Amino acid sequence: MPASIADTLANQELFEGLEWGDLEFLAECASQESRQRNGLLFRHGDPARGFYLIQEGSVVLEIPAISGPALEVQRLEADQVLGWSWLIPPYRWSFNGRAETDVQLLVFDGEPIFDRCEAEPAFGYALLKRFSGLMSKRLDAARERMIDYWNPPGFA
Repeated sequence: MPASIADTLANQELFEGLEWGDLEFLAECASQESRQRNGLLFRHGDPARGFYLIQEGSVVLEIPAISGPALEVQRLEADQVLGWSWLIPPYRWSFNGRAETDVQLLVFDGEPIFDRCEAEPAFGYALLKRFSGLMSKRLDAARERMIDYWNPPGFA
């Protein structure tokens, strides 16, 4: 099974350019899981222990509200990676992740990956560059969505 996961990762934009051995290592840290429609993958503020690759279905990232419904920030589809909080202190989820449909996922255990990042700085730097780009995209999407939703006068 890890070889097919490594092949999947080799075709992902986020992992483009990683050495084959690094892809195999990441594949060994992955397991396949599913969530039913409306099931939570993770909750804002909870400890973040890994990341996800959506294989089938869609996931919605949300900002929880004090009262009322959560604000949908972004919808992610098959072949997209979500989850950067496992790599960045304080290692807590910044959003809720909810299955919009039934989803099939690769779930990556962040602990051995993080340990390797610490032990092998070149590997850690390569992943940090990739996940910091992902983080930037998610935060930009959240900012744009909040501006669209709340549309405060004079705010650009």
